[in-house]
Amino acid sequence: MLNQLKYPKEIARDIAAREKKFRRERRLTQQELSARAGVSLGSLKRFEQSGEISFVSLLKIATVLDELDAFDTLFTRTEYHSIEEVLRERT
Repeated sequence: MLNQLKYPKEIARDIAAREKKFRRERRLTQQELSARAGVSLGSLKRFEQSGEISFVSLLKIATVLDELDAFDTLFTRTEYHSIEEVLRERT
């Protein structure tokens, strides 16, 4: 889980490090992943070095690495309509 005490650039670098690990575990070179994802090799290299990449490119990479589902919970939250709902969820 992402630590709330980290700066956005640190979180981006952590995500990039995990992507690089996944890529290597799947025995993909940067060239192979960039070609399969439709992302320029330069963008992929920059991402793995600095964590900087466009969101659409990140989604393309996640698709190739079979990690797109990780984005399904981004910005989702249960909406409560009463205190009883909150209390029920906690038990």
